[in-house]
Amino acid sequence: MNQEKLFDVLRAPMVTEKTARANQVNQYVFRVDTASNKAEIKAAVEQLFSVQVLAVQTLNVAGKTRRFRGVAGRRVDWKKAYVTLAEGQVIDLGQVG
Repeated sequence: MNQEKLFDVLRAPMVTEKTARANQVNQYVFRVDTASNKAEIKAAVEQLFSVQVLAVQTLNVAGKTRRFRGVAGRRVDWKKAYVTLAEGQVIDLGQVG
């Protein structure tokens, strides 16, 4: 997989209280491209962060309906991936490569 595709698959790490608890059990959460599959996500994480991925769980988040100046609109749908790493593996989210 080329370098541009790697950065297209992983959009951003998610940093919330829930993901902080997941980090304690060696899971990291990323916002990913909606068209990407588990194999692409696994390959991207392994190549970008030089770690061994054991499992990837994905879920699609439906965009919410919102009103803006009286007109109903809709936020975009997006995809979230929970990545489980091998024991002893750590991702430093401040550094890529």
